[in-house]
Amino acid sequence: MSAKLKTAVVGATGYAGFELTRLLLRHPQLEKPIFVGRAGEANSPADLAEVFPNLCGNGGYPLHPFSWQRLAEGGIDLLFLATPHEVSRALAPQAIFRGMRVVDLSAAWRLREQQNSAVYDFNDDDPHLAADAMRKAVYGLPELNRTKVQDAALVANPGCYPTSVILALAPLLRADMIDRSRGIVSDSKSGVSGAGKEPSSRTHFVSVADNLSAYSVFGHRHTGEILEQLHLAASELIFTPHLLPIPRGILSTIYVHLAQPTSPSDVQSCFREFYAGSRWVRIFPTPQLPQIQFSLNTNYCDIGFCLADDGQRLVLVSCIDNLLKGAAGQAVQNMNLMYGWSEEAGLN
Repeated sequence: MSAKLKTAVVGATGYAGFELTRLLLRHPQLEKPIFVGRAGEANSPADLAEVFPNLCGNGGYPLHPFSWQRLAEGGIDLLFLATPHEVSRALAPQAIFRGMRVVDLSAAWRLREQQNSAVYDFNDDDPHLAADAMRKAVYGLPELNRTKVQDAALVANPGCYPTSVILALAPLLRADMIDRSRGIVSDSKSGVSGAGKEPSSRTHFVSVADNLSAYSVFGHRHTGEILEQLHLAASELIFTPHLLPIPRGILSTIYVHLAQPTSPSDVQSCFREFYAGSRWVRIFPTPQLPQIQFSLNTNYCDIGFCLADDGQRLVLVSCIDNLLKGAAGQAVQNMNLMYGWSEEAGLN
């Protein structure tokens, strides 16, 4: 593709939206993106620099009122949706109908099984159009669905917690090395930005500082995403999220039993073979374990493990930056795949 790609971002004023903006502005294959406010959004700022002053002095980043006509006039090829689930659910089918490809950072198109998607209570204005979009949607975890992403009209960017958990478990589950009858426990902790930009009593400084809290036990909406992608039954997984008193980053500690006694070198080989050629997954040599600070401000998923002396009790540790590999960085990685570019483009 000789001409530079034309992109637009709806929802650039959120945390993930800003990270996406920052990445797209420096991407070598793109024209300067168009930034669009959400449909029906009142009192939208005129320029992104009003929301993020660190953008000041760079020529301005006007935030246009949402309009399909404005997107058409801009010749937009790819639309990024950094919007609430219900907004993405309404906009994505219309964008596809208008000939645009879509990368959606919400959960609107990630879940196919009704028992999992019910938590979002989607009420589509045009069920037929929504069903057609769902058929076209590809779950955008590049390390698992690289080929499908390349040709996708609609990429459902994964959630942050699921990215950390799925990437840690997928190699072992696909190799049938885990004793699923013993259950899998994922103890996952996230920085406060994972809760979004809108403040709540739970995310105020007074509640978060010098504290660590579990939440949504047996009820977090990302649980179904993990189950679907790993083909697990609900009875096989306990997923418990926690809120860390830090701005960003996720650390998932995952406990499994292996089906039979295994050596650390065999576990290591399983991961390295599975992720051979995957630029953004780093496997730590046991017994070294990743930490949040290692993957912070990068698109890496860092994975390490420790195996008990019995060769069957295994602890996995998986770390990502929730705003990059867990959101905006992965969205750019998916875009790179969709247009045949290196997965590193714009992310180094």
